Amino acid sequence: MKILVVEDEPDLNHIIAKHLKAEGYIVDSCFNGNDAVYYITEESYDAILLDAMIPGKDGFEVLKDIRNKKIETPVMFLTARDQTEDIVTGLDYGADDYVVKPFSFDEVLARLRVIIKRCPQKHSTFYSCGNLIIDTDQKSVSRDGILIELSPKEYSILEYMMRNKNIALSRSQIESNAWGIDFDGESNIIDVYIRYLRKKVDDDFDVKLIQTIRGIGYMLKSPEQ
Repeated sequence: MKILVVEDEPDLNHIIAKHLKAEGYIVDSCFNGNDAVYYITEESYDAILLDAMIPGKDGFEVLKDIRNKKIETPVMFLTARDQTEDIVTGLDYGADDYVVKPFSFDEVLARLRVIIKRCPQKHSTFYSCGNLIIDTDQKSVSRDGILIELSPKEYSILEYMMRNKNIALSRSQIESNAWGIDFDGESNIIDVYIRYLRKKVDDDFDVKLIQTIRGIGYMLKSPEQ
């Protein structure tokens, strides 16, 4: 299951993500409301953990925006905004739960399980980027109808990039999702695997989907973008 953490304090965002990954969740993180709306619009999540006080659009505006777009992903507020009117506003805008900081991670995890169970999401098993298609049920990859054989780790990295297509991903983000929170490998391991993927996914095609984002990392970019 995949969770989006929207929290502008980097240390707290990292701690929340670490706890979720330890429970087996796939985690994306962002730090402001504008990025949150983009992530939620472009990707399917099983739940969203949302701070109310974030830069750009605040959490209430984010929630109102996505509900107006008919996106029904379960949302739990994790926020210091503890006034009754804030809680009422969050729930009225469509939040599924509202937890005030400081909070217990055990309680958050329990509440998260409840809202996910109460609001099951239906996800497509197929993801596409141009003529590149991934079937997550079959763990298969094809481009222009040609089956591409990948190792399990290559597939894991490509699926993560596909689920976050058109988003610049740092090496540490890719590394964390491919190996988990305890991975302590060589610093260039992601660059090595990206070379493998480019050889299999891009070399035989004129349009190159895997892009290097200088100073950040890599992106799987749709040709239409």
